[in-house]
Amino acid sequence: MACSAATTATASFMSSSPTRPLFPSSSSRNLTIPHSFSGLRNPLRSSWVPRSLSFSRGSYSRKSFVVKAIGDAPLVGNKAPDFEAEAVFDQEFIKVKLSEYIGKKYVILFFYPLDFTFVCPTEITAFSDRYAEFEKLNTEILGVSTDSVFSHLAWVQTDRKSGGLGDLKYPLISDVTKSISKSFGVLIPDQGIALRGLFIIDKEGIIQHSTINNLAIGRSVDETMRTLQALQYVQENPDEVCPAGWKPGEKSMKPDPKLSKEYFAAI
Repeated sequence: MACSAATTATASFMSSSPTRPLFPSSSSRNLTIPHSFSGLRNPLRSSWVPRSLSFSRGSYSRKSFVVKAIGDAPLVGNKAPDFEAEAVFDQEFIKVKLSEYIGKKYVILFFYPLDFTFVCPTEITAFSDRYAEFEKLNTEILGVSTDSVFSHLAWVQTDRKSGGLGDLKYPLISDVTKSISKSFGVLIPDQGIALRGLFIIDKEGIIQHSTINNLAIGRSVDETMRTLQALQYVQENPDEVCPAGWKPGEKSMKPDPKLSKEYFAAI
């Protein structure tokens, strides 16, 4: 699995045997998989009807299984679901309430599956290392998983070279009740963990961007930054739109049949 735990709270996800079932399930058809689990799940379909998958990799055979998020994901353009939860920041326990940022800052809210894992720390530390750049764009970063604040604290207190996070420049939120992950449509209910969802929320509390990766696929801080910059540009320039791959300083486009030709003529 792209994210397998190494703490007591998540020890059931680890095994010295490469073929121990990683995902406990009420189904009689448990999946046996190696540590390199690719984290595949069903593509989202409007009917939300699961489709069984069977595949093999290397010398391992994998049985059919279903991993599905619960509920309807918040739609871009709608108000973000509010929440209040405990978090770890600067090695202390604090309270974080999403609505407190309304009217003040943009928010990048991202979910990750589990503490003490493999892909997750690369994302979490990458956002922390670039925090000053987001701060200049009046943007707060919030990380969320279903682990406890005690697990978060232990991970922050672990050195990066040992698989830890070290000090972070933004809070890690604990969603032990699974309510936040569920409200944002990223919860895998039978596993109690979240998919790699990322949401950009503007100063009015409106979701302006969302992306959800499968468990094995890490996210790009560069693309998150670019999307945030494009969002802020079009909000400051409501008569313009940003074409594919737009970056600050590049030519934008007028959303008009005639005026848009100026853009196309210039490229």
